[in-house]
Amino acid sequence: MTSRERVYAALRREPVDRVPIYMWIHPDTVRRLGRLLEIPPDKVSTVMGDDVRQTWVNNNWAMEGIVHEKDGEGHTDLWGIRWVKDGPFNQIADFPLANASREEALRYTYPYEHLEQLMAPMASLAQQAGTEFLGCDISPCVFEMTWRLTGMEWTLTEMAADPDLLQELFRRAADFSVLLGETACARFALDWLWLGDDLAGQQSTMMSPALWREMVKPQLERCAQVGKRRGLFVAFHSCGAIRPVISDLIEIGIDVLNPIQCKCPGMDPLELKREYGQSLTYMGGVDTQDLLPNGTAAEVLRSTERLIEGMTADGGGYILAASHAIPPETPDDNIFALYQAAGVSRAEMFDRAAGLRANHKAGLR
Repeated sequence: MTSRERVYAALRREPVDRVPIYMWIHPDTVRRLGRLLEIPPDKVSTVMGDDVRQTWVNNNWAMEGIVHEKDGEGHTDLWGIRWVKDGPFNQIADFPLANASREEALRYTYPYEHLEQLMAPMASLAQQAGTEFLGCDISPCVFEMTWRLTGMEWTLTEMAADPDLLQELFRRAADFSVLLGETACARFALDWLWLGDDLAGQQSTMMSPALWREMVKPQLERCAQVGKRRGLFVAFHSCGAIRPVISDLIEIGIDVLNPIQCKCPGMDPLELKREYGQSLTYMGGVDTQDLLPNGTAAEVLRSTERLIEGMTADGGGYILAASHAIPPETPDDNIFALYQAAGVSRAEMFDRAAGLRANHKAGLR
């Protein structure tokens, strides 16, 4: 099967030759694997057997697509957010609307004039996709995009103190996400549209589910309908303990749920599969907090094999992925064991890498 055929079969709960894979790997880890395989970092995903090709066109590109080499290095993005590298990740150092007045918040405008610049990574990816499944990520969509501008505390406080203002800010965030989604759907032959809006922490949702339903859910539904109107699958990402709103996500049209952060209360992948497996495809569930960085390769292999067996027991509806980006401290053997559980061997990867190098040399002659 081609990668595209494999992912579609899993989404439709049809037989597959192996479970499809879409692994998020930290850029530092990608560079290390590239050196090991002797290939450029941008070829690692394909050589290792990943089936989905996807990139960001919204603010997550500023957070994850621009990776600085040294702590303290940073940049200010098109939204006016200042990012600084702190450890392995970029963190927000300056919120452009921190402590803004109501009038200042309402004067803020999204970077509509930079639409072409935001679409450029997606255009480049679409040209390379070939037989792989193609996705476009328009996250963060509503709540998360708003608090990146204003700060988390301000956003949560004003949701109670001035709900009319926050509903307007959420609507404007969704307006921009909808435009990005509609533009991407019109220009590229997408297979799914990817939404993201982190709404929970390690133990619970950041607001009451009732407040989320009132203020955030309607705007997320607008984003989801961009894909649904075009007959696309719609995927959704939120870290944390989101079980209280999973049925709501199904209601607004979400087909694929990621990342299944299995250490959080209520987020056991097999339990979620039993409860919502007829309505959702799951992507994720391999623990990046303890198992991948600290377990043995044998433990990673056994745990991932059990996960795949349980998540595909009814004929599909699962894409293998970790519960977050595979961190730099993860041993190489553990990464290879993760892929081995899906039926992709280390030998296959090195053979593909050798073929890639040979083709490159031939092209230079």
